[in-house]
Amino acid sequence: MSLAAPAPVRTAETGVIVIGSGIAGLSVALRLRPYGRVLLVTKAFLDEGSTRWAQGGIAAALAPDDSPAEHLADTLTAGVGLCDEEAVRVLVDEGPGAVQRLIAHGTEFDRDEDGGIALTREGGHHRRRIAHAGGDATGTEISRALLDALKDTGVDVYEHALALDLLKDGTGRAAGVRLHMIGDGRAGEVVEVRARAVVLATGGLGQVYSATTNPEVSTGDGVALALRAGADVTDLEFVQFHPTVLWLGEGARGQQPLISEAVRGEGAHLIDHAGERFMLGRHELADLAPRDVVAKGIMTRMRETGASHMLLDGRHLGARVWERRFPTILAACRHHGIDPVNEPIPVVPAAHYASGGVRTDLHGRTSVPGLYACGEVACTGVHGANRLASNSLLEGLVFAERIVEALRSDLETPSSLGTPSSTGTAPADVHALIDPAERGNIQRIMTTYAGVLRNAEGLAAAERELRALAEHGADAEQGTDVEPGVPAWEATNLHTVATAIVAAALRREETRGSHWREDFPDRDDTWARHQTIRMTTTGLTTTDLTTTSLTTTGEPR
Repeated sequence: MSLAAPAPVRTAETGVIVIGSGIAGLSVALRLRPYGRVLLVTKAFLDEGSTRWAQGGIAAALAPDDSPAEHLADTLTAGVGLCDEEAVRVLVDEGPGAVQRLIAHGTEFDRDEDGGIALTREGGHHRRRIAHAGGDATGTEISRALLDALKDTGVDVYEHALALDLLKDGTGRAAGVRLHMIGDGRAGEVVEVRARAVVLATGGLGQVYSATTNPEVSTGDGVALALRAGADVTDLEFVQFHPTVLWLGEGARGQQPLISEAVRGEGAHLIDHAGERFMLGRHELADLAPRDVVAKGIMTRMRETGASHMLLDGRHLGARVWERRFPTILAACRHHGIDPVNEPIPVVPAAHYASGGVRTDLHGRTSVPGLYACGEVACTGVHGANRLASNSLLEGLVFAERIVEALRSDLETPSSLGTPSSTGTAPADVHALIDPAERGNIQRIMTTYAGVLRNAEGLAAAERELRALAEHGADAEQGTDVEPGVPAWEATNLHTVATAIVAAALRREETRGSHWREDFPDRDDTWARHQTIRMTTTGLTTTDLTTTSLTTTGEPR
């Protein structure tokens, strides 16, 4: 079944549809184009995804004193026992070469005095292995280089197009997508695009929370689409909250300015309002501990002192370091009336990154044949319970290349397109349209009950309130009170994703990585397993697995 939509006004055909224009989607499209037709679809402009907001950089073992083995060890530690080690080996072994190919596409990383790539440290890393560009504008530079490389390649592009549902053929294989055009003079037009494969690279779901570092477009569209198509999603309870986001005052909503971990990597440290460095003694890496440790440290000290935020002190770095290394952050802080050169920065944790997502194998295949996923929307098994800083850009790059490997042979073999016969298997009540006016309510529910701090009582309340919104949506739909369109579809996607996150968080009765249960404050190794959620005709069902990765046939290994 699909979201409510008008009948398609036209159809189109291509070889492969790539949905998303961040580092993952652009990399797939660029590398795949020589082997067949490619349609790149993005909900806004090509450069409006999460990639361009990435500040810190991209992690890889590029230094002479570093190694993939050390990068692997740091990643496994950050993932708190839930990383798929084979997937991490793929990441760290293939990462350095992938970064060099990114440079070949025109990415200009910052250089050290000897002309080599300048490297810094971030939380959880024991070595300097973070390559950066423009000081703290790495994502902007990578996006620029890939978009420049995309020009004149023959890749077809649809901007301002929202992918609503996956089309399937009679065998259950992905056969295209349904798009709702939302700009460029085609607003309101619905297009069914047939294709031999579909790649989800739609980014994150941070807008499910009131305060997030994610852009407005990050409404979990890819995860929601995959769920409606009957695909497995895994580890959704592990939503990473970045520990240092600029505090804009009580009640701040929407996208919040990120203060990169690289600031702490260069020597800034966290203090409370009395000036005490409260991360000392909490972890061997103190201020550079993995993100879940730092976020918990900040929340704990806020609760102990009754403060609304903590402080990041980088005054000792001096004006030259701020202006050269962190010009974007410096400008953002000054825009909001804070001068980091002369005063500490007020910071709080905010929703940042989904470590879980659509379950894939090591070549991006999902449990639905013909549907692939990479980047933040995917769960490759790399991140486990908590993503290591700056592994996200690398994951999108490495696994995009692997998806291209998997698709090449298929595209080089003559084959006809399957005829779409369905758009999913989910029950109607799960995706009754949600009133766009409820978007803020969904965010309130998730922030209050399923944020950094969680417990059974709050999660059960979230479950009830989300169910009530769905029931109200179903009643409203009967009376056609909810107008189909982008605001309603985004609200519905957020509701779908929120419901799945809460289900997973309520079921995992332990504290691990970025999942912090106050009523189960300790790690419990009987929970050293993953939860996979699938939407069926009876609702959401959950299965426990010992690994996130799939075999090439879509069955658990």
